[in-house]
Amino acid sequence: MAITGNSDIQWCFSQVKGTLDDDVTEADIISCVEFNQDGELLATGDKGGRVVIFQRDAASKSSLPRRGEYNVYSTFQSHEPEFDYLKSLEIEEKINKIRWLKRKNPAHFLLSTNDKTIKLWKVSERDKRAEGYNLKEDSGLLRDPSSIRALRVPVLRPMELMVEASPRRIFANAHTYHINSISVNSDQETYLSADDLRINLWHMEITDQSFNIVDIKPANMEELTEVITASEFTPRSATCSFTPPARAPSACVICAKLLSVIVTPRCSRSQRIQPTEASSRRSYLPSRMLSSPILAVI
Repeated sequence: MAITGNSDIQWCFSQVKGTLDDDVTEADIISCVEFNQDGELLATGDKGGRVVIFQRDAASKSSLPRRGEYNVYSTFQSHEPEFDYLKSLEIEEKINKIRWLKRKNPAHFLLSTNDKTIKLWKVSERDKRAEGYNLKEDSGLLRDPSSIRALRVPVLRPMELMVEASPRRIFANAHTYHINSISVNSDQETYLSADDLRINLWHMEITDQSFNIVDIKPANMEELTEVITASEFTPRSATCSFTPPARAPSACVICAKLLSVIVTPRCSRSQRIQPTEASSRRSYLPSRMLSSPILAVI
Protein backbone atom coordinates (compact mmCIF):
# COMPACT_ATOMS: atom_id res chain seq x y z
CA MET A 1 0.00 0.00 0.00
CA ALA A 2 1.30 3.48 -0.88
CA ILE A 3 -0.10 6.96 -0.22
CA THR A 4 0.36 9.47 -3.02
CA GLY A 5 0.67 13.23 -2.68
CA ASN A 6 -3.07 13.81 -2.93
CA SER A 7 -3.63 11.32 -0.07
CA ASP A 8 -5.03 8.64 -2.36
CA ILE A 9 -4.28 5.07 -1.33
CA GLN A 10 -2.75 2.89 -4.01
CA TRP A 11 -2.38 -0.84 -3.55
CA CYS A 12 0.65 -2.48 -5.09
CA PHE A 13 2.24 -5.91 -5.22
CA SER A 14 4.81 -6.28 -2.44
CA GLN A 15 6.12 -9.76 -1.76
CA VAL A 16 5.81 -13.47 -2.56
CA LYS A 17 6.45 -16.24 -0.06
CA GLY A 18 6.60 -19.70 -1.54
CA THR A 19 6.69 -20.75 -5.16
CA LEU A 20 4.80 -19.53 -8.22
CA ASP A 21 5.20 -22.85 -10.03
CA ASP A 22 2.11 -24.80 -10.98
CA ASP A 23 3.65 -27.96 -9.57
CA VAL A 24 2.55 -27.46 -5.96
CA THR A 25 1.86 -30.40 -3.69
CA GLU A 26 -1.48 -30.67 -1.91
CA ALA A 27 0.20 -30.40 1.50
CA ASP A 28 1.71 -26.99 0.63
CA ILE A 29 -1.62 -25.30 -0.12
CA ILE A 30 -2.38 -22.59 2.47
CA SER A 31 -5.63 -23.19 4.34
CA CYS A 32 -5.70 -20.25 6.80
CA VAL A 33 -3.91 -16.96 7.55
CA GLU A 34 -3.90 -14.89 10.74
CA PHE A 35 -2.06 -11.73 11.92
CA ASN A 36 -1.31 -11.18 15.58
CA GLN A 37 -2.66 -8.10 17.37
CA ASP A 38 0.11 -5.64 16.37
CA GLY A 39 0.70 -7.04 12.89
CA GLU A 40 4.31 -7.94 13.60
CA LEU A 41 3.71 -11.67 13.10
CA LEU A 42 1.77 -13.47 10.41
CA ALA A 43 0.85 -17.15 10.88
CA THR A 44 -0.21 -19.40 8.01
CA GLY A 45 -1.50 -22.96 8.19
CA ASP A 46 -1.48 -25.43 5.31
CA LYS A 47 -3.11 -28.71 4.36
CA GLY A 48 -0.02 -30.59 5.53
CA GLY A 49 -0.62 -29.59 9.16
CA ARG A 50 2.28 -27.12 9.27
CA VAL A 51 2.24 -23.64 10.76
CA VAL A 52 4.65 -21.08 9.29
CA ILE A 53 5.13 -17.82 11.19
CA PHE A 54 6.47 -14.75 9.39
CA GLN A 55 7.94 -11.71 11.16
CA ARG A 56 7.77 -8.21 9.74
CA ASP A 57 11.09 -6.98 8.43
CA ALA A 58 12.41 -4.09 10.54
CA ALA A 59 13.86 -2.25 7.52
CA SER A 60 10.49 -2.22 5.72
CA LYS A 61 8.91 -0.24 8.56
CA SER A 62 11.06 2.84 7.99
CA SER A 63 11.24 2.69 4.19
CA LEU A 64 9.38 5.22 2.05
CA PRO A 65 6.91 4.28 0.83
CA ARG A 66 6.27 1.93 3.73
CA ARG A 67 6.31 -1.71 2.77
CA GLY A 68 4.96 -4.63 4.76
CA GLU A 69 7.60 -7.23 3.99
CA TYR A 70 7.87 -10.38 6.11
CA ASN A 71 10.56 -12.99 6.67
CA VAL A 72 10.21 -16.55 7.95
CA TYR A 73 10.35 -16.55 11.75
CA SER A 74 9.45 -20.13 12.69
CA THR A 75 8.03 -23.30 11.16
CA PHE A 76 6.61 -26.26 13.06
CA GLN A 77 4.32 -29.24 12.57
CA SER A 78 1.09 -28.52 14.37
CA HIS A 79 -1.06 -31.56 13.50
CA GLU A 80 -0.49 -35.04 12.15
CA PRO A 81 -2.94 -37.26 10.23
CA GLU A 82 -4.94 -39.52 12.54
CA PHE A 83 -7.47 -42.31 12.25
CA ASP A 84 -10.59 -42.72 14.35
CA TYR A 85 -10.93 -46.49 14.73
CA LEU A 86 -14.35 -46.29 16.38
CA LYS A 87 -15.86 -44.42 13.44
CA SER A 88 -13.48 -45.71 10.76
CA LEU A 89 -12.76 -42.13 9.84
CA GLU A 90 -9.53 -40.52 8.66
CA ILE A 91 -8.78 -37.18 10.33
CA GLU A 92 -6.86 -34.82 8.08
CA GLU A 93 -3.95 -32.78 9.38
CA LYS A 94 -5.12 -29.65 7.54
CA ILE A 95 -5.12 -26.50 9.70
CA ASN A 96 -8.62 -25.00 9.67
CA LYS A 97 -8.06 -21.96 11.87
CA ILE A 98 -5.36 -20.10 13.80
CA ARG A 99 -5.96 -17.58 16.58
CA TRP A 100 -3.31 -15.52 18.42
CA LEU A 101 -3.52 -14.75 22.12
CA LYS A 102 -2.53 -11.33 23.41
CA ARG A 103 1.11 -11.17 24.38
CA LYS A 104 1.73 -11.07 28.14
CA ASN A 105 5.41 -12.05 28.32
CA PRO A 106 8.35 -12.47 25.91
CA ALA A 107 6.73 -15.60 24.44
CA HIS A 108 3.88 -15.75 21.93
CA PHE A 109 0.88 -18.07 22.23
CA LEU A 110 -1.52 -19.22 19.52
CA LEU A 111 -4.33 -21.73 19.04
CA SER A 112 -4.46 -23.97 15.98
CA THR A 113 -7.06 -26.55 15.04
CA ASN A 114 -7.74 -29.23 12.48
CA ASP A 115 -11.08 -31.00 12.11
CA LYS A 116 -11.09 -32.53 15.61
CA THR A 117 -8.24 -31.32 17.83
CA ILE A 118 -7.28 -27.85 19.09
CA LYS A 119 -3.75 -27.15 20.32
CA LEU A 120 -2.27 -24.27 22.31
CA TRP A 121 1.29 -23.48 21.18
CA LYS A 122 4.01 -21.46 22.88
CA VAL A 123 6.49 -19.77 20.54
CA SER A 124 9.58 -18.47 22.35
CA GLU A 125 13.07 -17.24 21.52
CA ARG A 126 16.33 -18.49 23.01
CA ASP A 127 19.63 -16.68 22.44
CA LYS A 128 21.60 -17.95 25.45
CA ARG A 129 22.65 -21.36 26.66
CA ALA A 130 23.85 -22.56 30.04
CA GLU A 131 27.41 -23.86 30.38
CA GLY A 132 29.48 -25.14 33.27
CA TYR A 133 27.25 -27.88 34.70
CA ASN A 134 28.61 -29.97 37.55
CA LEU A 135 27.27 -33.37 36.47
CA LYS A 136 27.69 -33.16 32.71
CA GLU A 137 30.06 -31.73 30.13
CA ASP A 138 29.11 -28.92 27.77
CA SER A 139 28.74 -31.57 25.05
CA GLY A 140 26.00 -33.25 27.11
CA LEU A 141 27.99 -36.27 28.25
CA LEU A 142 27.69 -37.20 31.92
CA ARG A 143 30.74 -36.66 34.12
CA ASP A 144 32.14 -39.26 36.47
CA PRO A 145 31.02 -38.15 39.96
CA SER A 146 34.33 -39.37 41.43
CA SER A 147 36.19 -36.87 39.23
CA ILE A 148 34.33 -33.86 40.62
CA ARG A 149 36.61 -31.98 43.01
CA ALA A 150 34.81 -28.62 43.23
CA LEU A 151 31.41 -27.15 42.57
CA ARG A 152 31.00 -24.61 39.82
CA VAL A 153 28.19 -22.17 39.06
CA PRO A 154 26.71 -22.52 35.55
CA VAL A 155 26.86 -19.40 33.41
CA LEU A 156 24.82 -18.23 30.41
CA ARG A 157 26.66 -17.81 27.10
CA PRO A 158 25.33 -16.06 23.97
CA MET A 159 24.23 -18.32 21.13
CA GLU A 160 22.58 -17.98 17.76
CA LEU A 161 18.93 -17.00 18.06
CA MET A 162 16.67 -20.06 18.06
CA VAL A 163 12.87 -19.97 17.92
CA GLU A 164 11.13 -22.88 19.63
CA ALA A 165 7.47 -23.93 19.35
CA SER A 166 6.14 -26.27 22.01
CA PRO A 167 2.58 -27.56 22.62
CA ARG A 168 1.21 -26.41 25.99
CA ARG A 169 -2.36 -27.77 25.85
CA ILE A 170 -4.27 -30.23 23.66
CA PHE A 171 -8.08 -29.97 23.56
CA ALA A 172 -9.81 -32.97 22.00
CA ASN A 173 -12.87 -35.28 22.06
CA ALA A 174 -15.46 -32.50 22.15
CA HIS A 175 -16.67 -32.25 18.54
CA THR A 176 -18.52 -34.86 16.51
CA TYR A 177 -18.38 -32.76 13.36
CA HIS A 178 -15.54 -30.82 11.75
CA ILE A 179 -14.35 -27.74 13.65
CA ASN A 180 -14.74 -24.67 11.44
CA SER A 181 -13.80 -21.80 13.78
CA ILE A 182 -12.25 -20.86 17.11
CA SER A 183 -12.46 -17.51 18.89
CA VAL A 184 -10.55 -16.25 21.94
CA ASN A 185 -12.50 -14.32 24.57
CA SER A 186 -11.42 -10.84 25.70
CA ASP A 187 -10.38 -12.26 29.09
CA GLN A 188 -7.78 -14.45 27.28
CA GLU A 189 -8.82 -17.32 29.56
CA THR A 190 -11.66 -18.88 27.57
CA TYR A 191 -12.39 -19.50 23.92
CA LEU A 192 -15.10 -20.85 21.61
CA SER A 193 -14.89 -23.73 19.16
CA ALA A 194 -17.63 -24.41 16.64
CA ASP A 195 -18.54 -27.20 14.27
CA ASP A 196 -21.52 -27.57 11.94
CA LEU A 197 -24.07 -28.07 14.72
CA ARG A 198 -22.52 -27.13 18.07
CA ILE A 199 -20.55 -24.38 19.79
CA ASN A 200 -18.42 -25.29 22.81
CA LEU A 201 -16.82 -23.09 25.45
CA TRP A 202 -13.34 -24.00 26.75
CA HIS A 203 -11.06 -22.78 29.51
CA MET A 204 -7.38 -22.50 28.60
CA GLU A 205 -6.32 -24.46 31.69
CA ILE A 206 -8.83 -27.33 31.35
CA THR A 207 -8.27 -29.75 28.48
CA ASP A 208 -10.65 -32.60 29.33
CA GLN A 209 -13.86 -30.60 29.79
CA SER A 210 -15.80 -28.18 27.61
CA PHE A 211 -19.30 -26.75 27.84
CA ASN A 212 -21.83 -26.97 25.05
CA ILE A 213 -23.58 -23.59 24.82
CA VAL A 214 -25.26 -23.88 21.41
CA ASP A 215 -26.69 -27.08 19.91
CA ILE A 216 -28.87 -26.92 16.80
CA LYS A 217 -28.83 -30.65 16.03
CA PRO A 218 -32.44 -31.73 15.35
CA ALA A 219 -33.87 -34.99 16.65
CA ASN A 220 -34.29 -36.06 13.04
CA MET A 221 -31.31 -35.16 10.85
CA GLU A 222 -33.58 -35.11 7.80
CA GLU A 223 -35.13 -31.96 9.28
CA LEU A 224 -31.76 -30.14 9.31
CA THR A 225 -32.13 -26.83 7.45
CA GLU A 226 -29.16 -24.77 8.67
CA VAL A 227 -25.62 -25.25 9.94
CA ILE A 228 -23.11 -23.16 11.87
CA THR A 229 -20.33 -21.78 9.70
CA ALA A 230 -18.52 -19.59 12.26
CA SER A 231 -18.66 -18.36 15.84
CA GLU A 232 -16.97 -15.29 17.29
CA PHE A 233 -16.71 -13.44 20.60
CA THR A 234 -17.46 -9.74 20.39
CA PRO A 235 -14.17 -7.85 20.80
CA ARG A 236 -15.50 -5.34 23.33
CA SER A 237 -15.71 -5.72 27.08
CA ALA A 238 -18.39 -7.84 28.67
CA THR A 239 -22.01 -6.78 28.33
CA CYS A 240 -23.46 -10.01 29.67
CA SER A 241 -22.02 -12.78 31.78
CA PHE A 242 -22.96 -15.72 33.89
CA THR A 243 -21.53 -17.49 36.90
CA PRO A 244 -22.12 -21.24 36.81
CA PRO A 245 -22.50 -23.21 40.02
CA ALA A 246 -19.57 -25.07 41.48
CA ARG A 247 -21.14 -28.48 40.85
CA ALA A 248 -23.88 -30.27 38.90
CA PRO A 249 -22.92 -29.17 35.37
CA SER A 250 -26.06 -30.78 33.95
CA ALA A 251 -28.21 -28.28 35.87
CA CYS A 252 -26.39 -25.14 34.75
CA VAL A 253 -27.87 -23.06 31.92
CA ILE A 254 -26.82 -19.94 30.03
CA CYS A 255 -29.12 -17.07 29.10
CA ALA A 256 -26.96 -14.84 26.89
CA LYS A 257 -28.19 -11.89 24.86
CA LEU A 258 -26.72 -12.30 21.39
CA LEU A 259 -25.89 -9.24 19.31
CA SER A 260 -25.74 -10.77 15.84
CA VAL A 261 -28.07 -9.93 13.01
CA ILE A 262 -27.58 -13.34 11.41
CA VAL A 263 -28.03 -16.00 14.08
CA THR A 264 -29.82 -19.25 14.47
CA PRO A 265 -33.16 -18.87 16.29
CA ARG A 266 -31.99 -21.28 18.96
CA CYS A 267 -29.08 -19.06 19.97
CA SER A 268 -31.30 -16.87 22.16
CA ARG A 269 -32.61 -19.79 24.17
CA SER A 270 -31.16 -21.31 27.30
CA GLN A 271 -28.63 -24.02 26.53
CA ARG A 272 -27.56 -26.87 28.75
CA ILE A 273 -23.89 -27.21 29.58
CA GLN A 274 -22.58 -30.69 29.02
CA PRO A 275 -19.10 -32.11 29.66
CA THR A 276 -16.99 -33.77 26.98
CA GLU A 277 -16.48 -37.51 26.68
CA ALA A 278 -13.26 -37.32 28.67
CA SER A 279 -14.59 -35.24 31.56
CA SER A 280 -15.71 -38.00 33.92
CA ARG A 281 -12.75 -37.23 36.17
CA ARG A 282 -13.88 -33.62 36.69
CA SER A 283 -17.16 -32.64 38.35
CA TYR A 284 -16.81 -28.90 38.79
CA LEU A 285 -17.12 -25.84 36.59
CA PRO A 286 -14.78 -22.84 36.41
CA SER A 287 -16.00 -19.90 38.45
CA ARG A 288 -15.67 -17.51 35.49
CA MET A 289 -16.29 -18.78 31.98
CA LEU A 290 -18.12 -16.27 29.79
CA SER A 291 -17.48 -12.53 29.90
CA SER A 292 -18.64 -11.49 26.42
CA PRO A 293 -21.72 -12.12 24.29
CA ILE A 294 -21.39 -14.66 21.53
CA LEU A 295 -21.72 -13.86 17.84
CA ALA A 296 -22.79 -16.95 15.92
CA VAL A 297 -22.89 -16.58 12.14
CA ILE A 298 -25.02 -19.22 10.50
